Amino acid sequence: MKESDIVKVIMKYLKTVPGCFCWKEHGGMYGTAGIPDIIACIDGRFFGFEVKTEDGKPTKLQEATIRKILAAGGTALVVRSVDEVRTAINGSLR
Repeated sequence: MKESDIVKVIMKYLKTVPGCFCWKEHGGMYGTAGIPDIIACIDGRFFGFEVKTEDGKPTKLQEATIRKILAAGGTALVVRSVDEVRTAINGSLR
């Protein structure tokens, strides 16, 4: 499965989560490098999901951004499936 396919499945799921505001971050010359692929705010909690395929690895900049989000009190992680997103959300909102 391609990364873009995983993103689509995750976005479809997030749109069903009550109290969720989310978007797909698009890279480019006007974006901020290293920002996770999907940003979500659920019941006041910040989530950053860096989407990768089974073999994909985050860049050093993506890893640094995840650490900064965590240090600021948000939730950020590399995910490879919608199940990992579901688990992260359920674990954080308890």
